[in-house]
Amino acid sequence: MKQFAWFVLGALTLFMIQTGAATVVLMRARGFSAREEPSGIERWVARRARDVSIPAEAKYQDNPVPNTPEILADARAHWADHCASCHANDGSGDILMGKHMYPPSPDLRRPATQNLSDGELFFIIQNGIRLTGMPSWGGSEHDAEDSWKLVRFIRHLPAVTLEERKQMEKMNPKSPDELKEEEEEEKFLKGETTNEPQQHHHH
Repeated sequence: MKQFAWFVLGALTLFMIQTGAATVVLMRARGFSAREEPSGIERWVARRARDVSIPAEAKYQDNPVPNTPEILADARAHWADHCASCHANDGSGDILMGKHMYPPSPDLRRPATQNLSDGELFFIIQNGIRLTGMPSWGGSEHDAEDSWKLVRFIRHLPAVTLEERKQMEKMNPKSPDELKEEEEEEKFLKGETTNEPQQHHHH
């Protein structure tokens, strides 16, 4: 038994040394730029960091929030205002901030996320994931009930409709320039625009 334990320890140590050496080689070749596509080793490390960070008991937590249209509407609004800047309205991660994170924001509609239990998703929202851009939202104004509601919406992401996405676009945070543009468009539609564009005559 002791010999087997020593064998396992030796194999794990060798694996860690090889992984570390490979990482050093990659870093020397590519540097620490976040513009590079993550290597297979880095993606594996990020996934392992997520899996290891979730305690076993979290897997068996049930979602106390009912799956109702009202709850889904609340979660959709919360997602659009707080989460979409990194994950996109549809959870694809296909958005400027999400694509430039390292590793990039994952597509939450895919099995790697959808196969997690509700308790695991809740734990990730509340505690974040080390070695990634996912922050911890627990202990802030973002309370546990909001996180459970978001779990319901994450389950809904594969079925998000075009109409829902249009609604969410109106709730996404806006930059000052975007707000000014919307205000000008609204004034124009109401006929309140006074500055006529200059006419350019060609001779």
